[in-house]
Amino acid sequence: MKIRIKSGDTVRVIAGDHKGVEGKVLEVMRDKNKAIVEGVNMVSKHEKPSTRNPQGGIVEKEAPIHISNLSLLDPKSGEPTRVGYEVRDGQKVRFSKKSNEVI
Repeated sequence: MKIRIKSGDTVRVIAGDHKGVEGKVLEVMRDKNKAIVEGVNMVSKHEKPSTRNPQGGIVEKEAPIHISNLSLLDPKSGEPTRVGYEVRDGQKVRFSKKSNEVI
């Protein structure tokens, strides 16, 4: 599966429990076809006391979401769009299929 979403992109969840929520991509896991989106799909994780977290306890963190449930947002209109690739001025760039603008 081709992954057209990169970390730092703004995406909207288009399917699942968090449908309609927007957020910034923090990490893309290419081997699993999943991404972690800021503030979406939060889970409670129990952590043992460690040097970084001496108290331990329950921590809220983002869980990965499958790439097929995410859609990149057009930088111009803010609506979900598909992504295309083409060579412009000798460089391969990603562009929005809705507005034809470079992402």
